[in-house]
Amino acid sequence: MRTVALHNLGCKVNAYETEAMRQSLEENGYKIVSFNEKADIYIINTCTVTNIADRKSRQMLHRAKKLNQDAIVVAVGCYVQAAGESLREDDAIDIIVGNNNKSDIVNILDAYFESDSQNVFIDDISKGSNYDEMEMSTPGEHTRAFVKIQDGCNQFCTYCIIPYARGRIRSRSIEDIRDEIPKLASCGYKEIVLTGIHLSSYGRDMKDSGLTLIDAIKEVCSVEGIERVRLGSLEPGIITEEFLIELAKLDKFCPHFHLSLQSGCEATLKRMNRHYTPAEYLDKCKIIRKYFDKPAITTDVIVGFPGETEEEFQATKAFLEEVAFSEMHIFKYSKRAGTVAAKMENQIRDEIKSVRSEELIELGEKMRRTYLESFAGAEKDVLIEEQQEAHGELYLTGHTKEYVRVLVKGDVKLINNIVTVKIRNEIKNQILLADIQEM
Repeated sequence: MRTVALHNLGCKVNAYETEAMRQSLEENGYKIVSFNEKADIYIINTCTVTNIADRKSRQMLHRAKKLNQDAIVVAVGCYVQAAGESLREDDAIDIIVGNNNKSDIVNILDAYFESDSQNVFIDDISKGSNYDEMEMSTPGEHTRAFVKIQDGCNQFCTYCIIPYARGRIRSRSIEDIRDEIPKLASCGYKEIVLTGIHLSSYGRDMKDSGLTLIDAIKEVCSVEGIERVRLGSLEPGIITEEFLIELAKLDKFCPHFHLSLQSGCEATLKRMNRHYTPAEYLDKCKIIRKYFDKPAITTDVIVGFPGETEEEFQATKAFLEEVAFSEMHIFKYSKRAGTVAAKMENQIRDEIKSVRSEELIELGEKMRRTYLESFAGAEKDVLIEEQQEAHGELYLTGHTKEYVRVLVKGDVKLINNIVTVKIRNEIKNQILLADIQEM
């Protein structure tokens, strides 16, 4: 029996695909071992979102070869798709698998061991291709399953390489989603997180079907045993009155909206090729708050984008305060070879990026605390996920529908159950403390 070690780099979509490959390999007679062990095969699902991600991908591929010089090292994913067949020149890599061939990993390995004549499997996904069907029935987490339903992106933001690495938008069939979710429910998973590279575009490539993201959400909500449905990152364009009206009808839907922003300055957004203005984005947030009480609205912000003046940065900061996010992820702009932004003039110095980043991180922490304080005294349903030590004591920990983390005292038998808690007026390390109400 051949042993396989897998390592994932990058996003939740990559993580889903890595787990799907692991499951497929196990089902076909391969033994899965830890990446730090000596294995016959090492599979690295790579990332290419930044130049640093490229470097980490190369480092992990070379590390695998050092762990066992005789092993077969397989590079798969975004870095592979972006770098193309140039990876043939890397002696550490034996097999190269692009983004639309991951589901065929077992056949690729079997064929290689029969005859190692073909070792490059990269499709041209720049002009459209079919969705690469993958599924899981035993994902890694105990309570929450991430389910990929979409791939690719047509946006071409000037800072982003992903459309080149993932190709054009492709949606998973509703029939395939319908087949996977009951399997996850039968394994005991209570919460589903729908993910994709550009989740908001779900269904746009299937025009004859008339399907949109709301149809996929409703399909998952209809499955018995699934008690919560959460969404990955969304683009502002999908937020409409009609969309929110339908979401508000779904009791299982979690009002946690990760709404991508990147900048609060209109001029910067134009240079980024983002297709909205700050005013339009703010309107989207108002619509969300119209239909949900205290929804979590989280976002990503890039500081130090080429040409960002001090005035533009201050405009972004003021806008972030106006929206009042529940949480922000702040990133310093990182030049990515192959993108339009990498060639732009007026690149910002690293020390300026660092100052701006720290300023927004501090603002984000204040807004996060204000949001958490708003739950004091409220009763909320929490999906208990695990037991852990915190502040020198053992607690159960889980999340509300808004993805607010909560610590409670209780029996470990409550893990993977939804319990009603009363939130204390007490916050430690941005985590709420609460008491379980009588069940």
